[in-house]
Amino acid sequence: MSILDKIDTDLKSAMKSGDSIRVETLKMLKSDFSYEKGKTGEDLTGDQIMEIISRAAKRRRESIKEFQKGNRQDLADKEASELAIVEEYLPKQLSAEEIEKHIAGKLAGLGDISQKDFGRVMGEIMKELKGTADGGIVRSILAEKIEKK
Repeated sequence: MSILDKIDTDLKSAMKSGDSIRVETLKMLKSDFSYEKGKTGEDLTGDQIMEIISRAAKRRRESIKEFQKGNRQDLADKEASELAIVEEYLPKQLSAEEIEKHIAGKLAGLGDISQKDFGRVMGEIMKELKGTADGGIVRSILAEKIEKK
């Protein structure tokens, strides 16, 4: 069963059970898929679908931070509920420790690197960890490791 089929099935069961937050969240995801499909005119690949879901999760994380800054805990809680639903469709995210181990192994294999190599190394690491690690966490850990060298 593809992710799109799973989302359709979950949407139907959420509608039947009256879970309004899940229905709203899954409809937003389907809308994002339709929008992307309309831009290209082609069916979405698995990688494109994962990218769309990742962007939806990232938007919600950013919204949570902004709502908390604005003392709108009610809206932050709603976004957190939506984030939990969206994350069900993403692969398991690596912990900071696992990311750090991966980066350390990559840096050991590259030998002597400097700050000017940051972009290239970051690109290589993100290709390897695509969909399983938050780019912000990877960036901060990599910057710290390169600084220490």
